[in-house]
Amino acid sequence: MTPEYIRRNFIVLALALAGLFLLQFLLPDYYVMTATRMMVLAVFAVGYNMLLGYVGLLSLGHAIFFAAGLYGAGLAAVHLGLAVPFAFLVGVVGAFILAFLIGWVALPTIRVSFMIVTLMFSQVGFLTTLYFAKYTGGQDGLPLPSSARRFAIGDWTVDLASETVRYNIAFGLLLLALAVSFAVLTSRKGQIFAAIRENEGRTEMLGFNVFAAKLEAFLYSGTIAGAAGAAYGLLFGYIGSTFASIQYSIEVLLFTLLGGAGTLLGPLIGVVLMMTMIDRLSELTTAYLLVIGIVLIALVLWFPKGILGTIRERWLPWLM
Repeated sequence: MTPEYIRRNFIVLALALAGLFLLQFLLPDYYVMTATRMMVLAVFAVGYNMLLGYVGLLSLGHAIFFAAGLYGAGLAAVHLGLAVPFAFLVGVVGAFILAFLIGWVALPTIRVSFMIVTLMFSQVGFLTTLYFAKYTGGQDGLPLPSSARRFAIGDWTVDLASETVRYNIAFGLLLLALAVSFAVLTSRKGQIFAAIRENEGRTEMLGFNVFAAKLEAFLYSGTIAGAAGAAYGLLFGYIGSTFASIQYSIEVLLFTLLGGAGTLLGPLIGVVLMMTMIDRLSELTTAYLLVIGIVLIALVLWFPKGILGTIRERWLPWLM
């Protein structure tokens, strides 16, 4: 990876983040809230891309890490009365521990078996949120009290009900997730991940510890997804079993594939495009999912490697 390659991609990333930051001053309040939600889901997709795009492992159960962060932070705030920063930390640590345990069991399996194992773990997590409905709220979920959504930093009170505060927290989290991805991609570890994706057997034959590398990627992926879940629950003041369902595992897969798996900004583009289509088309017709399905099929035909992946293949080979 040449310095020029890294410099070009750093400029693209910096410009994209600068545009996102300035967007809050141009959008009306409703769209600021929508953009905030998109950025949090983009963090989830960035975490998923770390596993699918960089290492080539397709998980069907990543909602469990999003939910671990969501419930870890939400329940810590509601039942334990922890302040927002500590509740967020509980969610992230919970997702990290869960990623380590699941990764240790699932990663020795390959291809279809890996997909099935991750799906089974995710369904266990979903059913657990329903079984312990007394504490989790089950399908009805739990709203977070206003006291659990504000905290003090010195003399300054941070209120998560503020659109501006929420936007900038989501932006900061996305910036951090993309910075981690950029650092991994441009490091020796990123080259090992890519080697595993292209030919796992040959990578192992060259003397690399493939299991350890995959477990590290799994930990990155699960922890970032958990951070997204923790932020979602605290920023929007609600936790519920829907976020642990297979729907969210499939959605994050679509976000990543649509934008371009293995590209730095692909997950963000996939989230923006998908969520915009859902919001716009749902206002026009009740059959919006059918229309979205047709659009996605067309996009897959014209952009078989996702939007950024195909652009990189055809026109911009230096794009990360």
